[in-house]
Amino acid sequence: MNIETIRHGLIAVLLGGESAEREVSLKSGDTVARALESAGFYVRRVDTASRDWLDRLEDAAFVFNVLHGPGGEDGTVQGALSTLHLPYSGSGVLGSALAMDKRRSKQLWHGQGLPTAPFEELTADSDWDDIIERFGKVFVKPVSEGSSIGMAPASTPAELAEAYLVARDHGSGVIAERFIDGPEYTVAILGDEALPSIRLEAAQGFYDYHAKYIADDTRYEIPSGLGANDEAELGQLALAAFRGLDCHGWGRIDVMRDPVHGFQLLEANTIPGMTDHSLVPMAARAAGLSLEDLVTRIIDESLRAWGER
Repeated sequence: MNIETIRHGLIAVLLGGESAEREVSLKSGDTVARALESAGFYVRRVDTASRDWLDRLEDAAFVFNVLHGPGGEDGTVQGALSTLHLPYSGSGVLGSALAMDKRRSKQLWHGQGLPTAPFEELTADSDWDDIIERFGKVFVKPVSEGSSIGMAPASTPAELAEAYLVARDHGSGVIAERFIDGPEYTVAILGDEALPSIRLEAAQGFYDYHAKYIADDTRYEIPSGLGANDEAELGQLALAAFRGLDCHGWGRIDVMRDPVHGFQLLEANTIPGMTDHSLVPMAARAAGLSLEDLVTRIIDESLRAWGER
């Protein structure tokens, strides 16, 4: 199957769903659907919160998955589509599941010799004083949530305990990662290519849900200000991290630059946002790709990965 075959069939765009990122997914899905229609594809929007969503895929030739968060980005939907032998965009079951789990991602990267900040899994019995004594300031994250939902910094044992209680309501696990006091970058991946990096700077200091999807004062620097050697190093690191989790097609790798330890991997995103505030379309534009070019390339790269799988 190739992209010309898809042009004569139906593309089902999966959007919405039931995760905490539902509203973002609805916006991303609509952006993708409109771009596909503009590129000449026949499109059907399918909200997986509807009971009959699987029935609405029966005549689809390809599924463009724009679901964010648990259920849509963690291998669950990918497994269902694979069982139905329906080609779909992005990573397969394994890559999706690994990338969605920040704990497993970091464990794999560490084992592969890729740089990522030290961390510890938190439980209700964790010794908050000991963790702060060993790591200093930390960043607390739900293991399987996206869009920075449930994340918070902590500098004291009391702040750490409070951040844990908030984060544990957003998934099945929580980690505390050593705080990195440096600039944040993101690198979009398209097939085997790293697109130009973007430096992120939120007005309030933390690139959270509000900064990502609502605020108009978040700064996106592209070019990111890195020299040619650093840009190449960052691109190679992002590709290695993406491949190291068995990810395919398209995605995004988030990185921070520690003043002592250099670039440190934060997380992988296998279905990044595609809203008007989103980073992958921004990086694509910097690489000379329109939104129509981008979604077409994603289909093409995903079909290639589907064939290899």
